[in-house]
Amino acid sequence: MHFFPASDQSILVYLGEEIGLPAHARVLQLLRTLEHNSPPWLRNLQPAYTSLMISFDPSLADHAVVESLVLGCAHSPATTMRKPRTVEIPACYGGEFGPDLQEVAALHRLTPTMVIQLHSSQTYRAYFLGFAPGFAYLGDVPDAIATPRLETPRKKIPAGSVAIAGKQTAVYPFATPGGWRILGRTPLPMFRQDQKRLSAISIGDSVRFKPISTEEFLRMES
Repeated sequence: MHFFPASDQSILVYLGEEIGLPAHARVLQLLRTLEHNSPPWLRNLQPAYTSLMISFDPSLADHAVVESLVLGCAHSPATTMRKPRTVEIPACYGGEFGPDLQEVAALHRLTPTMVIQLHSSQTYRAYFLGFAPGFAYLGDVPDAIATPRLETPRKKIPAGSVAIAGKQTAVYPFATPGGWRILGRTPLPMFRQDQKRLSAISIGDSVRFKPISTEEFLRMES
């Protein structure tokens, strides 16, 4: 565990050096512990792959106080963690919905069908949310199809696009610019302002993609 003052009102707690489930488990444990025992000075918690950003009220605490509490959390009984929720994301791969599927397949000397099978056969972990509301960073993509981002990002990626970048995969909740490789699209809304659970995916969730046909996509979208 390492601490780094990010500003006069925030501190970064590093809980690992490598992206993966061990570091994610430590980040999630500290996040849940602080949420459960929220001190009066706590303003915001922002998890990432291997770290947790803690924002605090400088009139009530300083970096030393925050560090002391976090270190205390590390030596206190662990907060009971809920069983990971499994979220299934229907996805229509290729064609107009997945303009990069053919290229990803060619880069790895695979067929598009093999790329779809590899991407949809994996159970992913939602490491954290960021970039845009409802945008969950999921890992880990199988090595056989891990592909770098596009050299030139697109100006607009349609909402619901299922994409990969390196060993990450995600679903774009809104139409935004982006440089990830688009394999398909889901008709499932990823961010819903009219529901109690705003994001379809939460940190710690297990996520699987289910291939669907174009006809199924259009039926589910209507």
